[in-house]
Amino acid sequence: MCVELKLPFIPTLITTYFMALGILIGGSIIGAIGYYMVGQPPLSSMFDLSQKLRIWAIVGAVGGTFDTFYSFEKGLFQGEIIDFIKQIFFIVAAMGGTHTGTVIIQWLTGEHV
Repeated sequence: MCVELKLPFIPTLITTYFMALGILIGGSIIGAIGYYMVGQPPLSSMFDLSQKLRIWAIVGAVGGTFDTFYSFEKGLFQGEIIDFIKQIFFIVAAMGGTHTGTVIIQWLTGEHV
């Protein structure tokens, strides 16, 4: 028997946004430290990493599993549209978090301003 934890929608939406933001900013900063240690320019490397980590921040914030695809399947083929719509909102919140993180990294590095 599988026990499923149902969290309220709005707190989960906010958490998804900030998880994507944290994954992007944290990954970019820590990656830039690594580039600095091997003699590469850290600020331009940080900007490049922020561009490369966007999709992974979305995947990590949404859950990184096939639950999202399962919810899409349930929504489309089993008529549970509310789960489908919730997943779309979670993905949009994660995309918003990654965009905010990218803008912050652009502001910190001065790249493409």
